[in-house]
Amino acid sequence: MTTGIGAPRDLARERRPEFDVMRLVVVVGLVFFHASLVFGSRDGFYVTNAGTGDAPFLVTGLVAALCVVWAMPLLFLIAGFGAWHSMRRRGPGGFAAERLRRLGVPFVVAMVTVAPIPQWLRLRTDPGYHESYLAFLPRFFAVRPAPADFPFVLKGTYFETGHLWFLVLLLCFSLLLAPLVRWLPRALARRLRAGPARVAALPGGTLLFGLPIAAISAAAGLEETMGGWNRWAYAVFFLYGFVLVTHQTFPAAIRRDTVPAAVAGIVLLAASVPGFALLTEPGADAFTGMTPLAAGVRALHGLAGWCLLVVILRLLDRTPSALGRAVAPDRPLGRLYGYLAPAALPVYVLHQPIVVAVAFFVVGRDTPALAEYLVIVALSLALTVAAYDVLVRRTRLTAFLFGLRGPGQGGSIRR
Repeated sequence: MTTGIGAPRDLARERRPEFDVMRLVVVVGLVFFHASLVFGSRDGFYVTNAGTGDAPFLVTGLVAALCVVWAMPLLFLIAGFGAWHSMRRRGPGGFAAERLRRLGVPFVVAMVTVAPIPQWLRLRTDPGYHESYLAFLPRFFAVRPAPADFPFVLKGTYFETGHLWFLVLLLCFSLLLAPLVRWLPRALARRLRAGPARVAALPGGTLLFGLPIAAISAAAGLEETMGGWNRWAYAVFFLYGFVLVTHQTFPAAIRRDTVPAAVAGIVLLAASVPGFALLTEPGADAFTGMTPLAAGVRALHGLAGWCLLVVILRLLDRTPSALGRAVAPDRPLGRLYGYLAPAALPVYVLHQPIVVAVAFFVVGRDTPALAEYLVIVALSLALTVAAYDVLVRRTRLTAFLFGLRGPGQGGSIRR
């Protein structure tokens, strides 16, 4: 499949700086999002400042809702795009090995080093809890098998993957895809790849790809701990990046469908967002309730997410030439781009424990909530970038442990 099917140079190019920029925008945006959860009116975050879910944070909640619908799906779509090019270059076996190194190693390292920190700090918010971090670690890693929650096959009283669910899913999708590509007959693979292209060629055809996402969202529910989407909906976004975005017919299709996709996305989003605010009763809530109304709200959410992604992809498709020139190595922005482009994965791995740790020391003081929020965001961003610069990118060993190709080298321009 990966060697028998080509793509034209305008789409098959592996140098996509606009994708790198968007990936970094989403990851940095997570710092703002997770900092806002400290002040949300809903319980559940590791460190909270109760009673502050008013004016400023209603605004941040609305902004978060407008971003959640496309942000994490975009990351999986870009990952699918990267998987296509990586597999064309390395073959399925080489691709699987590369994914284990670039995703599996950082996941294991993060689970051992930083993943327990938020859970321990959650316990430390109780004035009566005085257990040291080292004493807590054995309890965190006390796990039992949980195969029914695949691919999260380990559970424990305190154990969690936390924000690293993204790496678990991405690694799972990649390792499931590699043998499928390896053993699928080439002729069948070509027909399977051509089928979506024929659908996209229909008037409004790109919007039809939102239907499977809507069906999964409606039938299986949404998972708040995974960016407000169902894990298998993310698998569809990943496959769309692999099969659809890399096909030569797709740019023309999204150019044709941009306006109807934008209109549909805005209307569907406006129709679904109130549902998440209003449907909160147990058994009938918009995230997991199985009532027709709750399922309908989720279906609208799924369709809105795909329509907005079509619009975003069209906007990105307009930028690569100018952006490519701007980030050329001999341009001022080129050096900044070379520094930041590979930072997305390490920043993602490091950001949430840092946000929680900063919040632990900031909240609860006699300070306006908005001021505390801004301090948490500013300190978290500064410490995360500093940790990336000092602890990750400077040596070959630490670069390897966090998924980079080498010290001071990028890993995301070419997949």
